[in-house]
Amino acid sequence: MAETEGKSRLVIVSEQVLPEIISKVLEAKRLRAGGEAATSAEACRAVGISRSAYYKYKDQVWGYEEQFSNRIISVYLLLRDEKGVLSSIIQRLYELGANILTINQNIPIDSVATVTVSVRYEQEGTSSILKSELANIKGVVDVKIISGE
Repeated sequence: MAETEGKSRLVIVSEQVLPEIISKVLEAKRLRAGGEAATSAEACRAVGISRSAYYKYKDQVWGYEEQFSNRIISVYLLLRDEKGVLSSIIQRLYELGANILTINQNIPIDSVATVTVSVRYEQEGTSSILKSELANIKGVVDVKIISGE
């Protein structure tokens, strides 16, 4: 991070111009976060860096996730209180290639429950596709897109 008048600021830099150690620290962090390495020492061995180098940089570097291509959409659903309705929604989202980020379900009142699902979905025309696909599931009373595209 660059210092400007005592304040830290973040900068985005192509990995191609970074020292190799930074790329290796990022890879070690990815291995730890993904559970592919049980310890920091194991992750460091896997990428070929010392633990001291890892600890020197690990809290100062982060991978930039491609936020502009990751479309996050929140969907509000009104569901009948019937066995398997939410499971059908989850299954359909999987089939559509959506990555479920959160699910919030309320207790049913008057035989219907509200559910909010946030997903990351890469397809074009995302909102309309999700809305129509989810609306066609048995037990879905209403579907509204509350944020996203």
